[in-house]
Amino acid sequence: MRLQKYMASCGVASRRKSEELISQGRVTVNDTVIMEPGTKVSPGDVVAVDGKVIRLQQNKIYIMLNKPAGYITTVSDDRNRKTVMDLVKDAGERLYPVGRLDKDTQGLLLFTNDGDFHLHMTHPSNEVDKEYVASIDGRITQDTVLKFQKGFLMEGSVTAPSAISEICFQDRSSDVRIIIHEGKKRQVKRMLAECGFKTLALKRIRIDRIVLGDLPMGQWRHLTEKELHSTGFCKKEN
Repeated sequence: MRLQKYMASCGVASRRKSEELISQGRVTVNDTVIMEPGTKVSPGDVVAVDGKVIRLQQNKIYIMLNKPAGYITTVSDDRNRKTVMDLVKDAGERLYPVGRLDKDTQGLLLFTNDGDFHLHMTHPSNEVDKEYVASIDGRITQDTVLKFQKGFLMEGSVTAPSAISEICFQDRSSDVRIIIHEGKKRQVKRMLAECGFKTLALKRIRIDRIVLGDLPMGQWRHLTEKELHSTGFCKKEN
């Protein structure tokens, strides 16, 4: 097994983040610092991150959180800000978020210690749906719909086609439904801003076929086997 995959399977971080840890010289195999992510790990090898030995997780964990505003999506923060990990600290060891939500965005956020699940849900080639409800100042038009379908130039590339539709309009503000297939930083708010709208509130309600439902704000629960399988992911037992 390649080193970054082993680390992800141990619940250290996603494969991409694991590669960063390796390149920073923070990973050893049998007391030797390894700088090449593709290094093979064999049974019996002792792998450590920052001097702490890691081992394959026996139990894979998959949970959802209804994230409140005011929490940042990171495993740790050197400025002692509130993180989403504070809300799931009793859910299991070495969990990490699947994707992210901005500090002031609420709603569905997944966590796991399974690197394969993280990759399945976040890899661009899988084009996983993410559905949001946004409150905006104003009312969308057909031109807004067409702009979302066409895409927006962000970070040197055009966003994939997305969808926007009106839920309700009242007192010069609207609630709209937005579906995207990517996860660029502050993407939904930036797209709305490009159309001349200010985002008053934003909540994610669905990822693929996993729906937030009536989970109370700030609470988490395990995904059901049905929810897990609905994503097309096949869990591998150790």
